[in-house]
Amino acid sequence: MDHSENTVMGALSEAQTRQYIDAESAWRALEEAQQAAQEVRGSMMWRTQAGRRYLVRVSASGAQTSLGPASDANTEIFERFTARKHGVQARLRQLRDTVEQHARVNRALRVGRVPTIVVDTLNALAKAGLQQHFLTVGTHALYAYETACGVRVRTEATATQDIDLLLDTRRYLRFVTTMQRLDTSLLGIFQKVDKSFALRGDQQYTAVNAAGFEIDVIRRAAQGSGADDPHPLRVSAFEDDFWAVQVPTGQALLGGGRFSQMVVALNGQMATMHAPSPDSFVRIKTGLGRRADRDPLKRRKDLLQAQVVQQLLDLHGLRYHLKGTA
Repeated sequence: MDHSENTVMGALSEAQTRQYIDAESAWRALEEAQQAAQEVRGSMMWRTQAGRRYLVRVSASGAQTSLGPASDANTEIFERFTARKHGVQARLRQLRDTVEQHARVNRALRVGRVPTIVVDTLNALAKAGLQQHFLTVGTHALYAYETACGVRVRTEATATQDIDLLLDTRRYLRFVTTMQRLDTSLLGIFQKVDKSFALRGDQQYTAVNAAGFEIDVIRRAAQGSGADDPHPLRVSAFEDDFWAVQVPTGQALLGGGRFSQMVVALNGQMATMHAPSPDSFVRIKTGLGRRADRDPLKRRKDLLQAQVVQQLLDLHGLRYHLKGTA
Protein backbone atom coordinates (compact mmCIF):
# COMPACT_ATOMS: atom_id res chain seq x y z
CA MET A 1 0.00 0.00 0.00
CA ASP A 2 1.27 3.48 -0.85
CA HIS A 3 2.47 5.38 2.25
CA SER A 4 3.38 8.58 0.44
CA GLU A 5 0.54 10.37 2.25
CA ASN A 6 1.30 10.63 5.96
CA THR A 7 -1.83 9.64 7.89
CA VAL A 8 -0.38 10.17 11.37
CA MET A 9 -0.68 13.62 12.94
CA GLY A 10 1.87 13.08 15.69
CA ALA A 11 2.85 11.19 18.83
CA LEU A 12 1.70 11.74 22.38
CA SER A 13 4.03 13.87 24.46
CA GLU A 14 6.30 12.22 27.01
CA ALA A 15 4.02 13.37 29.84
CA GLN A 16 0.91 12.06 28.06
CA THR A 17 2.57 8.72 27.33
CA ARG A 18 3.73 8.29 30.92
CA GLN A 19 0.26 9.16 32.21
CA TYR A 20 -1.42 6.74 29.81
CA ILE A 21 0.86 3.89 30.93
CA ASP A 22 0.13 4.59 34.60
CA ALA A 23 -3.61 4.94 33.98
CA GLU A 24 -3.73 1.71 31.98
CA SER A 25 -1.99 -0.17 34.78
CA ALA A 26 -4.60 1.04 37.26
CA TRP A 27 -7.42 0.29 34.83
CA ARG A 28 -6.25 -3.31 34.27
CA ALA A 29 -5.99 -3.81 38.03
CA LEU A 30 -9.55 -2.51 38.41
CA GLU A 31 -10.82 -4.93 35.75
CA GLU A 32 -9.16 -7.82 37.59
CA ALA A 33 -10.66 -6.69 40.89
CA GLN A 34 -14.10 -6.44 39.29
CA GLN A 35 -13.73 -10.00 38.01
CA ALA A 36 -12.71 -11.17 41.50
CA ALA A 37 -15.76 -9.39 42.92
CA GLN A 38 -17.99 -11.35 40.55
CA GLU A 39 -16.64 -14.56 42.06
CA VAL A 40 -17.76 -13.56 45.56
CA ARG A 41 -21.15 -12.10 44.67
CA GLY A 42 -23.89 -12.80 47.18
CA SER A 43 -23.24 -13.73 50.77
CA MET A 44 -23.13 -16.51 53.36
CA MET A 45 -24.99 -16.67 56.66
CA TRP A 46 -25.84 -19.04 59.48
CA ARG A 47 -29.46 -20.06 60.00
CA THR A 48 -30.94 -22.02 62.87
CA GLN A 49 -33.60 -24.55 61.96
CA ALA A 50 -35.10 -27.23 64.22
CA GLY A 51 -32.45 -26.51 66.79
CA ARG A 52 -29.50 -26.90 64.42
CA ARG A 53 -27.34 -24.26 62.70
CA TYR A 54 -26.88 -24.46 58.95
CA LEU A 55 -24.59 -22.56 56.60
CA VAL A 56 -26.57 -20.92 53.81
CA ARG A 57 -25.18 -19.43 50.58
CA VAL A 58 -27.24 -16.52 49.23
CA SER A 59 -26.80 -15.72 45.53
CA ALA A 60 -26.77 -12.21 44.11
CA SER A 61 -30.38 -12.76 42.98
CA GLY A 62 -31.46 -13.80 46.49
CA ALA A 63 -31.67 -17.56 45.92
CA GLN A 64 -30.60 -19.55 48.98
CA THR A 65 -28.74 -22.86 49.08
CA SER A 66 -27.94 -24.81 52.25
CA LEU A 67 -24.33 -25.98 52.52
CA GLY A 68 -25.09 -28.27 55.42
CA PRO A 69 -25.03 -28.17 59.24
CA ALA A 70 -22.41 -26.35 61.26
CA SER A 71 -19.06 -28.11 61.25
CA ASP A 72 -15.39 -27.25 61.35
CA ALA A 73 -15.27 -27.51 57.56
CA ASN A 74 -18.28 -25.21 57.06
CA THR A 75 -16.95 -22.73 59.61
CA GLU A 76 -13.71 -22.58 57.64
CA ILE A 77 -15.67 -22.09 54.39
CA PHE A 78 -17.65 -19.23 55.94
CA GLU A 79 -14.60 -17.49 57.39
CA ARG A 80 -12.58 -17.87 54.18
CA PHE A 81 -15.45 -16.53 52.03
CA THR A 82 -16.09 -13.60 54.37
CA ALA A 83 -12.42 -12.63 54.55
CA ARG A 84 -12.02 -12.86 50.79
CA LYS A 85 -15.17 -10.84 50.12
CA HIS A 86 -14.11 -8.06 52.48
CA GLY A 87 -10.63 -8.00 50.96
CA VAL A 88 -11.94 -7.87 47.40
CA GLN A 89 -14.41 -5.10 48.23
CA ALA A 90 -11.74 -3.01 49.93
CA ARG A 91 -9.38 -3.39 46.97
CA LEU A 92 -12.19 -2.55 44.55
CA ARG A 93 -13.02 0.67 46.39
CA GLN A 94 -9.38 1.71 46.47
CA LEU A 95 -8.86 1.00 42.76
CA ARG A 96 -12.01 2.88 41.79
CA ASP A 97 -10.67 5.93 43.60
CA THR A 98 -7.29 5.52 41.90
CA VAL A 99 -8.84 5.21 38.46
CA GLU A 100 -10.96 8.29 39.06
CA GLN A 101 -7.83 10.22 40.00
CA HIS A 102 -6.19 9.06 36.77
CA ALA A 103 -9.26 10.17 34.82
CA ARG A 104 -8.82 13.70 36.15
CA VAL A 105 -5.15 13.73 35.15
CA ASN A 106 -6.02 12.26 31.74
CA ARG A 107 -8.36 15.15 31.16
CA ALA A 108 -5.88 17.76 32.36
CA LEU A 109 -3.13 16.42 30.08
CA ARG A 110 -5.51 15.77 27.17
CA VAL A 111 -4.48 12.12 26.99
CA GLY A 112 -7.68 10.99 25.29
CA ARG A 113 -9.74 12.07 22.32
CA VAL A 114 -12.35 9.31 22.02
CA PRO A 115 -15.88 10.78 22.09
CA THR A 116 -17.22 10.49 25.63
CA ILE A 117 -20.43 8.84 24.42
CA VAL A 118 -18.35 5.99 22.94
CA VAL A 119 -16.46 5.31 26.18
CA ASP A 120 -19.70 5.51 28.17
CA THR A 121 -21.35 3.02 25.82
CA LEU A 122 -18.47 0.56 26.10
CA ASN A 123 -18.53 0.84 29.89
CA ALA A 124 -22.30 0.24 29.93
CA LEU A 125 -21.75 -3.01 28.05
CA ALA A 126 -18.94 -3.97 30.42
CA LYS A 127 -21.04 -3.25 33.51
CA ALA A 128 -23.78 -5.49 32.11
CA GLY A 129 -21.25 -8.27 31.46
CA LEU A 130 -21.77 -8.07 27.69
CA GLN A 131 -18.45 -6.63 26.51
CA GLN A 132 -17.09 -9.97 25.31
CA HIS A 133 -20.07 -10.38 22.97
CA PHE A 134 -19.35 -7.27 20.88
CA LEU A 135 -16.60 -5.91 18.67
CA THR A 136 -16.31 -2.21 17.89
CA VAL A 137 -15.90 -2.19 14.12
CA GLY A 138 -15.68 0.55 11.53
CA THR A 139 -14.33 4.02 12.17
CA HIS A 140 -14.16 3.91 15.97
CA ALA A 141 -11.80 0.93 15.93
CA LEU A 142 -9.12 3.41 14.81
CA TYR A 143 -9.02 4.81 18.33
CA ALA A 144 -7.89 1.43 19.68
CA TYR A 145 -5.19 1.10 17.04
CA GLU A 146 -3.79 4.61 17.40
CA THR A 147 -3.84 4.40 21.20
CA ALA A 148 -1.79 1.19 21.10
CA CYS A 149 0.88 3.08 19.17
CA GLY A 150 0.77 6.27 21.20
CA VAL A 151 -0.03 8.43 18.19
CA ARG A 152 -2.88 10.45 16.69
CA VAL A 153 -4.16 9.80 13.20
CA ARG A 154 -5.68 12.36 10.88
CA THR A 155 -9.05 13.53 12.12
CA GLU A 156 -10.86 13.01 8.81
CA ALA A 157 -10.22 9.28 9.21
CA THR A 158 -11.99 9.19 12.59
CA ALA A 159 -14.81 11.67 11.99
CA THR A 160 -18.18 9.94 12.41
CA GLN A 161 -21.43 10.24 14.34
CA ASP A 162 -22.15 6.55 14.78
CA ILE A 163 -20.60 3.45 16.31
CA ASP A 164 -20.96 -0.03 14.81
CA LEU A 165 -21.18 -2.85 17.36
CA LEU A 166 -20.77 -6.34 15.90
CA LEU A 167 -22.61 -8.98 17.93
CA ASP A 168 -20.67 -12.24 18.00
CA THR A 169 -23.41 -14.77 17.28
CA ARG A 170 -20.93 -17.63 17.67
CA ARG A 171 -21.63 -17.16 21.40
CA TYR A 172 -25.33 -16.51 20.96
CA LEU A 173 -26.69 -18.91 23.58
CA ARG A 174 -24.34 -17.45 26.20
CA PHE A 175 -25.45 -13.96 25.16
CA VAL A 176 -29.13 -14.92 25.51
CA THR A 177 -28.52 -16.36 28.97
CA THR A 178 -26.88 -13.11 30.09
CA MET A 179 -29.69 -10.99 28.65
CA GLN A 180 -32.29 -13.12 30.44
CA ARG A 181 -30.43 -12.71 33.73
CA LEU A 182 -30.24 -8.94 33.23
CA ASP A 183 -33.98 -8.80 32.46
CA THR A 184 -33.54 -5.69 30.35
CA SER A 185 -33.23 -4.76 26.71
CA LEU A 186 -29.99 -3.81 25.02
CA LEU A 187 -31.61 -0.47 24.23
CA GLY A 188 -32.33 -0.08 27.95
CA ILE A 189 -28.63 -0.55 28.72
CA PHE A 190 -27.73 2.25 26.31
CA GLN A 191 -30.49 4.45 27.72
CA LYS A 192 -28.66 4.34 31.06
CA VAL A 193 -25.90 6.24 29.23
CA ASP A 194 -28.30 8.64 27.52
CA LYS A 195 -32.03 8.34 28.12
CA SER A 196 -32.75 10.00 24.74
CA PHE A 197 -31.60 6.92 22.78
CA ALA A 198 -34.49 5.50 20.75
CA LEU A 199 -34.75 3.06 17.88
CA ARG A 200 -35.22 4.50 14.43
CA GLY A 201 -38.61 3.54 13.09
CA ASP A 202 -37.29 2.72 9.63
CA GLN A 203 -34.07 1.05 10.81
CA GLN A 204 -34.53 -1.24 13.79
CA TYR A 205 -30.81 -1.98 14.09
CA THR A 206 -30.07 1.68 14.86
CA ALA A 207 -30.63 3.74 18.00
CA VAL A 208 -30.13 7.49 17.85
CA ASN A 209 -29.96 10.03 20.68
CA ALA A 210 -31.05 13.67 20.81
CA ALA A 211 -27.60 14.81 19.64
CA GLY A 212 -27.80 12.65 16.52
CA PHE A 213 -25.27 10.04 17.66
CA GLU A 214 -26.17 6.55 16.41
CA ILE A 215 -25.48 3.03 17.67
CA ASP A 216 -25.78 0.32 15.03
CA VAL A 217 -25.99 -3.34 16.09
CA ILE A 218 -24.83 -5.64 13.32
CA ARG A 219 -24.03 -9.33 12.96
CA ARG A 220 -22.42 -11.77 10.54
CA ALA A 221 -24.56 -13.49 7.93
CA ALA A 222 -26.59 -16.28 9.53
CA GLN A 223 -24.90 -19.67 9.40
CA GLY A 224 -27.66 -22.15 8.61
CA SER A 225 -30.79 -22.04 10.78
CA GLY A 226 -31.81 -22.92 14.30
CA ALA A 227 -31.88 -21.55 17.83
CA ASP A 228 -28.09 -21.20 17.99
CA ASP A 229 -27.98 -18.69 15.08
CA PRO A 230 -31.47 -17.35 14.38
CA HIS A 231 -32.36 -14.84 11.69
CA PRO A 232 -33.92 -12.35 11.85
CA LEU A 233 -32.46 -11.74 15.31
CA ARG A 234 -33.97 -9.52 17.97
CA VAL A 235 -31.29 -9.20 20.64
CA SER A 236 -33.64 -9.67 23.61
CA ALA A 237 -37.17 -10.76 24.41
CA PHE A 238 -38.23 -7.12 24.84
CA GLU A 239 -40.41 -5.84 22.02
CA ASP A 240 -38.72 -2.44 21.82
CA ASP A 241 -35.18 -3.63 21.14
CA PHE A 242 -32.62 -3.93 18.37
CA TRP A 243 -32.94 -6.30 15.44
CA ALA A 244 -29.31 -7.01 14.50
CA VAL A 245 -28.72 -6.57 10.77
CA GLN A 246 -26.53 -8.93 8.73
CA VAL A 247 -23.39 -7.51 7.13
CA PRO A 248 -21.32 -9.39 4.52
CA THR A 249 -18.03 -8.58 6.27
CA GLY A 250 -19.17 -9.82 9.69
CA GLN A 251 -17.61 -13.28 9.52
CA ALA A 252 -14.27 -11.92 8.33
CA LEU A 253 -14.24 -9.32 11.11
CA LEU A 254 -14.87 -11.99 13.74
CA GLY A 255 -12.53 -14.57 12.25
CA GLY A 256 -9.40 -12.42 12.27
CA GLY A 257 -9.03 -12.25 16.06
CA ARG A 258 -9.82 -9.79 18.82
CA PHE A 259 -7.71 -6.70 19.51
CA SER A 260 -8.24 -5.20 22.98
CA GLN A 261 -7.00 -1.80 24.10
CA MET A 262 -7.80 0.67 26.83
CA VAL A 263 -9.00 3.92 25.28
CA VAL A 264 -9.46 7.33 26.87
CA ALA A 265 -12.33 9.75 26.37
CA LEU A 266 -12.13 13.50 25.99
CA ASN A 267 -13.28 13.80 29.62
CA GLY A 268 -10.51 11.46 30.82
CA GLN A 269 -12.70 8.43 31.52
CA MET A 270 -11.43 5.04 30.35
CA ALA A 271 -12.86 1.89 28.78
CA THR A 272 -11.60 -1.28 27.15
CA MET A 273 -12.37 -1.43 23.45
CA HIS A 274 -12.52 -4.79 21.68
CA ALA A 275 -11.92 -4.35 17.95
CA PRO A 276 -11.07 -6.60 14.99
CA SER A 277 -7.44 -7.43 14.40
CA PRO A 278 -5.73 -4.59 12.48
CA ASP A 279 -4.79 -6.95 9.65
CA SER A 280 -8.44 -7.89 9.17
CA PHE A 281 -9.43 -4.22 9.31
CA VAL A 282 -6.98 -3.32 6.54
CA ARG A 283 -8.01 -6.22 4.34
CA ILE A 284 -11.76 -5.57 4.70
CA LYS A 285 -11.55 -1.79 4.32
CA THR A 286 -9.35 -2.14 1.26
CA GLY A 287 -11.85 -4.52 -0.31
CA LEU A 288 -14.75 -2.17 0.41
CA GLY A 289 -12.82 0.78 -0.98
CA ARG A 290 -12.28 -1.00 -4.28
CA ARG A 291 -15.91 -1.93 -4.85
CA ALA A 292 -17.33 -0.09 -7.83
CA ASP A 293 -20.89 -0.27 -6.45
CA ARG A 294 -20.01 1.44 -3.16
CA ASP A 295 -20.78 5.10 -2.49
CA PRO A 296 -17.75 7.12 -3.72
CA LEU A 297 -17.50 9.09 -0.45
CA LYS A 298 -17.52 5.89 1.60
CA ARG A 299 -14.97 4.32 -0.74
CA ARG A 300 -12.57 7.21 -0.20
CA LYS A 301 -12.92 6.95 3.58
CA ASP A 302 -12.50 3.15 3.47
CA LEU A 303 -9.21 3.47 1.62
CA LEU A 304 -7.98 6.26 3.91
CA GLN A 305 -8.71 4.17 6.99
CA ALA A 306 -7.01 1.13 5.47
CA GLN A 307 -3.96 3.29 4.76
CA VAL A 308 -3.98 4.64 8.32
CA VAL A 309 -3.97 1.20 9.93
CA GLN A 310 -1.45 -0.24 7.48
CA GLN A 311 0.88 2.63 8.32
CA LEU A 312 0.42 1.91 12.03
CA LEU A 313 1.27 -1.73 11.36
CA ASP A 314 4.35 -0.97 9.27
CA LEU A 315 5.79 2.09 10.96
CA HIS A 316 4.51 2.21 14.53
CA GLY A 317 4.68 -1.33 15.89
CA LEU A 318 0.94 -1.99 16.04
CA ARG A 319 1.41 -5.67 15.22
CA TYR A 320 3.05 -6.27 18.58
CA HIS A 321 -0.13 -5.20 20.36
CA LEU A 322 -2.33 -7.94 18.88
CA LYS A 323 -4.03 -9.63 21.84
CA GLY A 324 -4.96 -12.92 20.24
CA THR A 325 -8.11 -14.49 18.88
CA ALA A 326 -11.61 -14.32 20.26
